[in-house]
Amino acid sequence: MRTGFRRVGFAAFVTAGVMLAFNVWSQDVPDNALNRKVSPTAIPFAVIGDSNSHSFQDRIAFPAGTGERGGPFHARTFNWTEVLDKLRGKEIDSGPWVAWGSSGLLATGREALGLSGGRAPKKEDFLYNFANSGASCANLMDGRFRQAPRLVALMDKEPERWKRGVVLIRMGLNDWSSSLDLQSREPDSPKLAELTSRCVKQIGATLKLIHESHPQTLILVAGIANEADDAAQNNNWVSEAERNNIWKALDSFNAGIRKLAESEPNTAFFDDAAWLVQRWGTRGGAPKPAFKTVTIGKSFVVTNSIGDDPHNLLLADDHAGLVCNALWAQSLVARLREAFKLPLTPISDDEVARFVLPLVQPEK
Repeated sequence: MRTGFRRVGFAAFVTAGVMLAFNVWSQDVPDNALNRKVSPTAIPFAVIGDSNSHSFQDRIAFPAGTGERGGPFHARTFNWTEVLDKLRGKEIDSGPWVAWGSSGLLATGREALGLSGGRAPKKEDFLYNFANSGASCANLMDGRFRQAPRLVALMDKEPERWKRGVVLIRMGLNDWSSSLDLQSREPDSPKLAELTSRCVKQIGATLKLIHESHPQTLILVAGIANEADDAAQNNNWVSEAERNNIWKALDSFNAGIRKLAESEPNTAFFDDAAWLVQRWGTRGGAPKPAFKTVTIGKSFVVTNSIGDDPHNLLLADDHAGLVCNALWAQSLVARLREAFKLPLTPISDDEVARFVLPLVQPEK
């Protein structure tokens, strides 16, 4: 009997030690990050997604001298999440800028013990931004870097605030872009249909999870753009048939997401592919791309090209540049107003220019 008691006692001691270790090694939500004094009309805003929504000024993921987004222009190159905070931070509350999170292993271990997993991986970003570079649809609900369950756990700490909150889901490009060759040949391929179904199911599970705990929270689901229209792909899929096939396949993928979003309460769809074509053009059916240029202010011209200089639509690493992100934030506000009737102040073209031009024009 004594041996049994000793074994139980030792097991309890080990369990307590493991729980203590996970509490010490994993960083919880920073002090004063929750229950802050913010405007009672500010709309809580959370993000789930991939590198398209991972803030560029994260010094943990992009430390100085190791490939920061924007290269020599890094300090003045912002993602749409950062632009939104700078232009509408009083109306949209993305949470404080915090260095928070832990490794996927530690987060999963804490959850196995009934503790909070927090955010994984660790990054420097807005509190409610769970997007991380490299994420795919599988990371919405599952795996070491699952985002939705951990975001909901954070939302659960302030349930009253999230009754008037918004969650943006912008995921799927990493799943889809790796199959462009197949899309160009077989847009109706069963493999593509299975990929679409898998992403739709993961997004659907995410919607259900959020609304189970926060039924009044609004959710905006963004589709994905045509990766074949990137300037970096100018020498690929050059025939009209190939480009038409890619569009056919992409339309099918986005249609699945749109149908899901439009079938759910308090949920809407943002057509990213249509936005990109409307703003920046497409390669179309001609051998020479029918890309558009955008002029900011009176004379700052941005072309559908690639490079870290802000005159380019895309950065050298193929992520959206400053101007693209500023215009995306502008259109996001417009879509939130349109879809949910939110009392947000529109971002005008003049306001975009006043924000962008001091960042891109050299000082005199």
